[in-house]
Amino acid sequence: MATPHTHADSSDGPRSTLTSQLEHLLASSPIAEEAIARDLEEDESEVEEESSSEEGSDASTVRQYSMIHSYRRPSYVNPGARSTAIFSSSVPEHGYLSKKEREHCREEERSLLRDNQLLPPKHPRRGSEGAGGIARKLSVGALRKVRSAADEESAGERTALLGGDPSLPYGGLDTPRNLQKTWDAAVAAGKITTTWQREAKVLTKSSAPLILTFLLQYSLPVASIFSVGHIGRIELGAVSLATMTASITGFAVYQGLATALDTLCAQAYGSGRPHLVGLQFQRMLWFLWVITIPIAVIWSFGTQILNLIVPEKETAHLAGLYLKILIAGAPGYAAFEAGKRYVQAQGLFSATMYTLLIGAPLNALLNYLLVWRVGWGFVGAPIAVAITENILPLLLFLYVRFIDGYQCWGGFDRRALKNWVPMIKLALPGLVMVLAEFLAFEILTLSSSWIGPIELAAQSVLGSITGITFQIPFPMSVAASTRVANLIGATLAVPAKTAAKVAFVFAVFIGCLNMLLLSTLRNYIPRLFTPDPEVITEVANLLPLCAAFQLFDALACNCNGVLRGLGRQEIGGYVGLFAYYVVGLPISFGTGFGAKWGLYGLWAGPAIGLATVALIEGLFIWKTSWERAVEDAHRRNIEA
Repeated sequence: MATPHTHADSSDGPRSTLTSQLEHLLASSPIAEEAIARDLEEDESEVEEESSSEEGSDASTVRQYSMIHSYRRPSYVNPGARSTAIFSSSVPEHGYLSKKEREHCREEERSLLRDNQLLPPKHPRRGSEGAGGIARKLSVGALRKVRSAADEESAGERTALLGGDPSLPYGGLDTPRNLQKTWDAAVAAGKITTTWQREAKVLTKSSAPLILTFLLQYSLPVASIFSVGHIGRIELGAVSLATMTASITGFAVYQGLATALDTLCAQAYGSGRPHLVGLQFQRMLWFLWVITIPIAVIWSFGTQILNLIVPEKETAHLAGLYLKILIAGAPGYAAFEAGKRYVQAQGLFSATMYTLLIGAPLNALLNYLLVWRVGWGFVGAPIAVAITENILPLLLFLYVRFIDGYQCWGGFDRRALKNWVPMIKLALPGLVMVLAEFLAFEILTLSSSWIGPIELAAQSVLGSITGITFQIPFPMSVAASTRVANLIGATLAVPAKTAAKVAFVFAVFIGCLNMLLLSTLRNYIPRLFTPDPEVITEVANLLPLCAAFQLFDALACNCNGVLRGLGRQEIGGYVGLFAYYVVGLPISFGTGFGAKWGLYGLWAGPAIGLATVALIEGLFIWKTSWERAVEDAHRRNIEA
């Protein structure tokens, strides 16, 4: 049976394409299959496999041209000041989809068939109502109604030819069997097309909840910068340095290792034994808690380590203090990262969003109360973060226990303390890739500390600002990647190309909007982060440069999304390595320290790197054969 080909769904522009490429390899790795098989052999419980009565014998069939053929479950992480993110696909190789997911794919098929007049309308048409008045009859709107009436009449003739009961939605012809037959015939005949309006609607609808989720999660570190930044420039630089250190030595470690669950939990869910999802979650949770021990040791010696790297001793001392307090939140952070993948393997993507809808405002409130109202000052910020990181997994647990997701929990299992080798084999490569991505951008914060405390504080503000603006084009690239990949998987080359064009237009619009906002508000935005006049001046002088590469940032992000949809994410990996490690970082060091341009020179590197990514990948996509992409996807699906 042909099963869906698993590949990375999205990444943080070129920064995370490497990880997405890695996860593509992980998802098809025999290591994961071996791990699941071993768990199944040891499983003594009898679990009845569920089947959908609606789908009958078609429940386990993946059709050649179906949208189901390309459906993915994306999961994400969102650490660091730059919001490095990883979206991965985790459809089990068994081709299993839940009833809800399968219905989502069928709805896509219904919608496209309806738009191409191959299926009757969803809602029965009612008689058109007349309009009185010469002016209204001769108006542009009236002329459009005349044209629309003609189209409806034509559509009505087609509906009549299609048959069915016109009083029922879709004429009553949207049964699974008839839908399958109509869809396969239409795709084979090349009758499925799409429009710019439709793809714009799909892109907007898909990206809106993602934007909200990413903004909420990104607000967690930004809240500390907001609250501490008004204390002083030293404190502002220290919180940025501490966040960067925590990301590289701790958060990125948790996130990279947890990527193994994107494969293991999904395959366990697809095996028909849902309680194995809970077993894999427990296994990773214990593993991450063991890893917390060396992380805590590193953070406890943060002051001594940073003193060897950072010239400003007071900044290093405060950053080390921040890291020591943050140790209390590390176990909760690890639990939340593992828990996210537990629920996402079941297709419960709203669980994380609802959790953050409570956790993010709570984090902001705690920062305000502890830093200012209680009067704890700088130490109040890491305490607020540590409390929030422990509350988030508790909120997620409450969602699972009382709303949805508890069906995959089989209770605590001793088997979680063994069979770690396959999991570690999958986790370690992910760790290496995530750390490589972090270093490419977080190194700017470390480098700015060698220029001066003002520049370090300004770097903290600039990193936060550009991180916030990035939360719009990145989720849109995720939606574009999913849409293009699904259409490619359904062998719809021309609609996929149309979807990519719409995504590029959206990227240009968002990039220009961010550019306009940063340029016009460059003298006001820094005041939200700090009252220090020198830091405000430094940030205001650099914001035009940050504004200039917003367009390149959005375009590069979108290009990577389209490449992942085409199944060519390795191109983004190679381009990312070249653009950031060969072009961007050398230019940053050369202009920042060699030419003595300071922070302006350090930010010139990423700007040129993003432009390089957008140019190279844009040319590659322009030259891409979409028909060949369909053939490649079809071949991979057969071989999967």
